[in-house]
Amino acid sequence: MKQCTHAGALPLPEPEPLDGTCPECLALGTHPVQLRKCLICGYVGCCDTSPNRHATKHFDETGHPVMRTFEPGESWRWCFVDHVLV
Repeated sequence: MKQCTHAGALPLPEPEPLDGTCPECLALGTHPVQLRKCLICGYVGCCDTSPNRHATKHFDETGHPVMRTFEPGESWRWCFVDHVLV
């Protein structure tokens, strides 16, 4: 089973969210479907089912490998590099 090779390098404690929602969606006047938080810097962006996919764009621009859901009651994490749940 494939595993994330980045989870051990994540900062502890995890960074505080920089925003309460996706700032790019707000600026564009669009609605984020679901939110993700970068576990390296705290950036909050919309998921891939949102029109603009800002969380994935953040990974593409920064290389920050792991994000977690920023939805109430959820706690899963995703590694963009290894393509696995963490």
